[in-house]
Amino acid sequence: MNSASSSNTSSLGLQGRSDMRRQWSLKRVSVQLVDCSIISEMVRSSNCHLLSGRGLSGEAEQHLDKEKKSISETNLLKKHQHRYTGEKPYGCDQCGKRFAKSSYLVKHKRIHTGDKPYGCDQCGKRFSQSEHLFKHKRIHTGEKPYQCLDCGSSFSTSSILKVHQLIHSGEKPYCCDQCGKRVAQSGYLVKHMRIHTGEKPYGCDLCGKRFSRSGNLVTHKRVHTGVKPYGCDLCGKTFAHSGTQTIHQRIHTGEKPYCCDQCGKRFSLSGSLITHKRTHTEENPHGCDQCGMRFAQSVYLVKHKRKHTGEKFYGCDQCGKRFAHSGNLAIHKRIHNGEKPYACDQCGMIFAQSGNLATHQRLHTGEKPYV
Repeated sequence: MNSASSSNTSSLGLQGRSDMRRQWSLKRVSVQLVDCSIISEMVRSSNCHLLSGRGLSGEAEQHLDKEKKSISETNLLKKHQHRYTGEKPYGCDQCGKRFAKSSYLVKHKRIHTGDKPYGCDQCGKRFSQSEHLFKHKRIHTGEKPYQCLDCGSSFSTSSILKVHQLIHSGEKPYCCDQCGKRVAQSGYLVKHMRIHTGEKPYGCDLCGKRFSRSGNLVTHKRVHTGVKPYGCDLCGKTFAHSGTQTIHQRIHTGEKPYCCDQCGKRFSLSGSLITHKRTHTEENPHGCDQCGMRFAQSVYLVKHKRKHTGEKFYGCDQCGKRFAHSGNLAIHKRIHNGEKPYACDQCGMIFAQSGNLATHQRLHTGEKPYV
């Protein structure tokens, strides 16, 4: 009985080995030359019972495991070889772009579908790739693992570090083909090119005004919202723009960094110097196409044109009255808040408007300009 059983098992083992060799003999391919489609066909066409290993002897199972491992190694090798051969077997059916790995194609397709499967558990922002979410989370954690060896500054991503390092190297690899100006980043070049093209892709949804830079749109919207995030630490006055805050602080410091090379007069604003220089040249380059009136500065022309168009961008949030100029709105608001910033140095009387102070001071000086 035992002898017969042993004989049957041995016979089954031989049969299993014979079957396996017969099924694989024509399908084994050199690891160096194997094609992914051949491997897929090998797996699909092989007998499922054989691949499960049921009914095979221990020796046959070991041989089958080696064959499975060979297939797995072949797949890995093929993917690895794509790096060196440049082969890109996976193509996008939307745009035709090709990729070396199927996983790259999966990620790429999210551009077309808009699929963003990865969500931030802190703020809810979603991303198409897990690595983008990983980098985003550093905003919340404050992690900055990439450090500049020149100055010690740290950054959340390696790409931001590379851009920063251009400051130290002075390298400006991107050149404008219109004027020859060179810049450190491709993004700067894109923004610069809008000077030549006149492109203004960012529009205000409240008044329709358009801008060439997203940052300028953000700043502009503060006109409508009234947000003034920048405060003077000396007097507490707040501003919508950081640049305006810097200029304001020169009132306190007395700094006048801009000097006229004709007469030596100094100014706190670069624009004031430019305007002043036109007194030497009598230049008024900005002309109104409605009435022909000319101005030394473009900003004066913009304000002047509102007389013709009737535009009133600036509205009072207390009473709804609207104004063509932000300065007029600021003066008007003093009616509501009672602010009177102009004081007479003779008697101490205070006024809401500088013009009213000037009129008052004539009582002390006796000046009568309109006689």
